[in-house]
Amino acid sequence: MRDGAIDVLPAAVAVVPFALLLGALAAQKGISVPEMVLMSATVFAGSAQFVAVDIWREPVPWLLLTVTALMINLRHLLMGASLAGKIGHFGTGTSLIALFTMVDETWALAERRAARTKLSATYFLTMGLILYVNWIGWTGLGAALGGLIGDPSRYGADFAFPAIFLTLLVGLWQGPRTGVAIAASAIVAALVYLSFEGPWFIAAGGIAGALAGAVIGPADEAVTETVE
Repeated sequence: MRDGAIDVLPAAVAVVPFALLLGALAAQKGISVPEMVLMSATVFAGSAQFVAVDIWREPVPWLLLTVTALMINLRHLLMGASLAGKIGHFGTGTSLIALFTMVDETWALAERRAARTKLSATYFLTMGLILYVNWIGWTGLGAALGGLIGDPSRYGADFAFPAIFLTLLVGLWQGPRTGVAIAASAIVAALVYLSFEGPWFIAAGGIAGALAGAVIGPADEAVTETVE
């Protein structure tokens, strides 16, 4: 539990400005604090929520919102597949809870830890629960404060999110194979972003990175069976 809390703490801090901004944008679209809290508690996906708030209007375009959220979160299929063999010993119920709380940050941290030792449910769920409660709380506060927050980029806080992902990438580095997968993902995502409207570049980049990793083959590294 302690290791999970320590590992996820930087990510929990990094998402604060974006959670506040999301809540503020939602308030400007007429979304109430309880509605914001409910959205964060049920969706728990920052990028999908930002897009949902952006296209939010009356009447609510439920079909468009649903399709857009699914399209953005297609990468979770790849992330879940990569973790399947590493959390299979959790049991069905615990695995489902772990996957519900899985976001980019917890996935990357779990993969990094799985490269060193066997994942424990306590470690994974501790990270997920901290980020889950953290996200709900700060997005709700952002909705309550509304326009008082303004644009966090004027404080330089917008760099926190890219910084945490760059840090996670460094932690996942396993040599040239990792570089090839990252390069393939970045190039395809950029090309799709420049060629097509909508969030297709997110799924395209994820698929390209996964295919590149599959083609060049995973590194064969022994992992101790000790659960920490």
